[in-house]
Amino acid sequence: MNAMNDTAKDPFTLAGKSFGSRLLIGTAGYPNRQVMLDALEVSGAEIVTVSIRRVSTESYAENLWDLLKDRCHLLPNTAGCGTVRDAVLTAQLGREAVGTDWVKLELIGDRETLYPDVAQLVEAAEELVKDGFIVLPYCTDDPVVCQKLADVGCAAVMPLASPIGSGMGLVNPYNLEMVCNRSTVPVIVDAGIGTASDAARALEIGADAVLLNTAISKARNPVLMAAAMRDAVAAGRAARRAGRIPRKGYAEASSPQLGMIGS
Repeated sequence: MNAMNDTAKDPFTLAGKSFGSRLLIGTAGYPNRQVMLDALEVSGAEIVTVSIRRVSTESYAENLWDLLKDRCHLLPNTAGCGTVRDAVLTAQLGREAVGTDWVKLELIGDRETLYPDVAQLVEAAEELVKDGFIVLPYCTDDPVVCQKLADVGCAAVMPLASPIGSGMGLVNPYNLEMVCNRSTVPVIVDAGIGTASDAARALEIGADAVLLNTAISKARNPVLMAAAMRDAVAAGRAARRAGRIPRKGYAEASSPQLGMIGS
């Protein structure tokens, strides 16, 4: 059996639910809905995030929730929120509108960098957990912040690789690896992934999954990039499980020296 496709023996478990794919993707920025659906299909992603503010409850509007709910596990997010009150209210309205307790908690503290406000993030996460939500918070790559979020009951932590939409990849792999090694809940690297090697690297250093949007939706060929990301995540996870060889500062022949002609 192909090790990259052997997901049955290595499922991604999140909040007690098992998934075959470790790739989560977003729904914004595609050229059109058909390209988004094609990319989603090719990616193999089972969890798809969508802004609660983009889910229309009007009967005359094309409803993204209705379009996707039978295809994947939909993860509403609180994109655009900047206060605890806004984030909590948006999550609650989303639960009422689409009928899920799952929420990707986004609480932005700076509109230029789009970095989260970690103090308010922890507060909002704690309030939502108490209200029965399965909370997946978008956060910084600070191990202390990630631990605080886990301590208040978040189902996972979602540290950024680099600023949202930047495509810069893993700018601080040391911090991300530390978060992965210390976390008591799944780690989903979120934001900043630019290409397939970034996604593979995230899994190689210990992330349980990656969530990305722009890297696919803004690619020259979104559907082809979705396939690349699917394979990269599978390869990164397989490499993590296999175990890389130690790094050395010198050459070492892979073939034995004994028995060579002339020796």
